[in-house]
Formats: sequence, C-alpha cells, structure tokens
Amino acid sequence: MFDPAYYQRKLDSLPKVAVAADHYRVIHSASAFRTRLLELIHTASRRIFITALYLESDSAGEQVLRALFEARQARPELDIRVFVDFHRARRGRMGEAAPQTPRSLYQQLLQEYALPVSVYGVPVKAKEIFGVLHLKGFVFDDTLVYSGASISNAYLHQGDHYRADRYHEIKSGALSDSFVSFAVHYFNHQAVRSLVEESGSGWELRGRIRQLRRRLQAADYSFEAVVGAGIQLMPVCGLGPRGNKLNRLVRDLVNAAERHLFICTPYFNLPRSLARDIRQFMRRGGHVTLVTGDKTASDFYSPPEQPFSRASCLPYLYESYLRDFAQRHQKQISAGQLELRLWKDPGNSYHVKGIYADGVRGLVTGSNLNPRAWRMDFENGLLFVDPDRLLESEFEQEQQQVLARTRRVEDYSQLQKVDDYPPRVQSFLRRIRRLRAHVLLSRLI
Repeated sequence: MFDPAYYQRKLDSLPKVAVAADHYRVIHSASAFRTRLLELIHTASRRIFITALYLESDSAGEQVLRALFEARQARPELDIRVFVDFHRARRGRMGEAAPQTPRSLYQQLLQEYALPVSVYGVPVKAKEIFGVLHLKGFVFDDTLVYSGASISNAYLHQGDHYRADRYHEIKSGALSDSFVSFAVHYFNHQAVRSLVEESGSGWELRGRIRQLRRRLQAADYSFEAVVGAGIQLMPVCGLGPRGNKLNRLVRDLVNAAERHLFICTPYFNLPRSLARDIRQFMRRGGHVTLVTGDKTASDFYSPPEQPFSRASCLPYLYESYLRDFAQRHQKQISAGQLELRLWKDPGNSYHVKGIYADGVRGLVTGSNLNPRAWRMDFENGLLFVDPDRLLESEFEQEQQQVLARTRRVEDYSQLQKVDDYPPRVQSFLRRIRRLRAHVLLSRLI
C-alpha cells in the first residue's frame, strides 16, 4: 500500500539550513524585484555572485550591469562574478534581431570602466538546443535572492510589460556560502569562458564541454546543516535523466503530499513520471491546483498578424498538450479535484514555477516541469520545509497573487484545438505530426 509518510520522512531527514522566519521574505512583483536587486548591489561590501540563464542586452540588463561595474569602481575589493549560459550570451532573444548581444554589451562596458566585472559563459552542451545553464541564484554578501527570473526588461518590469516570476530573499550566511562555493568549484573549468575571450563556438569546445557536463552531472551543493527553529532550506541541483536529484525531489514532494498540491509551470508538457505521480495522488483523494500560462502569456507568443516564426508555434503546442491532459482528467476536473487555471494579464507573460505541498513543504525553482528541463538543462531549486507554518501567510499571499490573474478551465473543450489555430500554425503542427517529429520535439521543449 502506498505510504506518503515514507516520502515525508525522506524529505524531512535531508540535511538543511534553518533560517529564522524574519530572515525570509517573498518579494511580490517584478518591479520590486528590480528595485531590491539594485539596492543589494549598491550595499554589498564583500561579494556579488549572480547565476542566471542570461543578462539581456536591453535597458534593464545594461542598468544592472552598469550597477555592478560602478559597485566595483567604488569598492575595488568586491568580488563580483556573473555566470550565464555560454550560448545565450552570444545571441539575442529567440525570433528577434537584437542590435547587440549580451556579450557585446559586456565588452562595451568593459572599455568604459577601469576595474572589470567578471562575466562567464558556462556551456552545458556544444549546441544550445541540447541543453543550457538554467541555474538561478543571486548572492549579495550573506543574502541569497532566489528567482526563476533572468535579467531583462520583461523580468524586471522595465517599461510597460513584465514577466511574472517568484522572488524569494533569504538572509543566511550558510546558504549564501553554499551557492558561492558551488560556482567557484564547479565552474572552475576550461570549458567555462570569460565573455571577453574569443573562445570560438561550442562545437569547437565540444571535448571540454563533455568533460564539464560529466562534472556537473555529479555536482551537489556543499553546506553544513544548521539545526534550529524556523524554516528549513536545502539547495539542490540536477542535470540529465539519470540520478537527477532535483527531479527526484520533485517526485518525492508530490508523493509526500496528502491533501493538496499547488503546482506552477509556464510551459505545459509534464514528464510522464510526474504526470503519473499526480494522477496517483488524485486517486488517493488529493486535490491539485495546477496553474499554467494561457498561450498568449508565453514569452514565445506573437499575435497572428505579426510575421510567422517556428518559435511562435510553441505556445500552441503547449496548449495542445494541456488540452490532452485536461481531456484525460475531465472526470477529476468536473468533480473539483483537479483545478486547472490559466494565467493571463494582457501584454504580459507568465514564468512562475514551483510546488507547494500541504502548506508545509515546497520547492522554489527556476526549473520547468517538462522533459527538456528534466533531461537536458542544468537546473536547481530550494526545498523548503515549514512544519510550524511560520511563513504560511507569505506563501498564501504569493499564491493568491498568482491566482488573481487566472481563469478556471471547467471543461477541456474550452481549450482550442489545432483546427482553431492560425493557418500557418495549423500547417506546422500537422507537418511535424505527419513526419512523426512530435515525439522528438516533445523531449526538446
């Protein structure tokens, strides 16, 4: 007989860092996140370590990068290091022609300031399509800010539009040390290149990248457990389909739940094993709230009147996966056991990820709950256990803020089917199915 208590004991026995409730806070908007990042850059005295998919070459990216350079000029002893994906740093946003790349912005600023800021490109695979650095985490002295966000106009709400995410700030020397030591240790490799170097393509570095990937597959955060009252936290990472600690943790969280799961993911394409765990949870009588983005809330979405690109088909493909999922679980939807919600705030996009289980356990992560994240990208997250529900109101407010911009799917037929899509999208989706390429494609997105 299935026993959730086994998984609860397994999660509760993991080594963790105890943090007082008043040293943990949730930031509730992208603009507040931007303000806080700039404040922390301005006040840091010892170290700033930033890990993200990318630091975009737009006004928000330049503002943050200039703030880092200016902090280094004002306090030369500051150890500032930025780690971004090697491939993403060499191009603009998918489907758009950028006037400059993140790498060229960095090289431009390097010429303007006397003291440099170290920015590195970390390659996970020789080609971006097969895997990227998707780790997140911002360390300022002994403060860790964890978010799924990268640095760009949308993520920081610089301008009229924003991309919704989660933003958690934790004051903890032990956690901050673990993120810093992780970067210092695992990214000290010949495949990791400063963005000022003419390092060639990922294909030219493929031998070294293979070595780095093997190293990252065995990577883990190093820290001394801190016992005490408060919320208990553990950083975790994973790369690849085998022995992936982060994937295993997600499944353990679902299996440990008894009453309610609150799950957020922007690109709906659940790995089979996770979909099975969720289905079994509902069979045990559990209630699931699953929040994903309306197709128009995807960062890949472009209105039908705009020029067609293959990337703009992705939101429709994700919606087709969601429709199939809803159709298979219509009984649970009708019974109120499965609550599917679509996030939509016109002109803005959705990037919220993570899990709450029974109000006492959860995961803050930048990892998408999809096959690509589970098989190809290098991901991380923070497990939290809050047995005394000290931060219940903070987490509840975060959930309600997400739900406020959602609508409930009462029947799978409310979701569009392929016949309803723009002609170019219909043609593309039917062609990949005719060529049976959809099986491979589902593993890449």
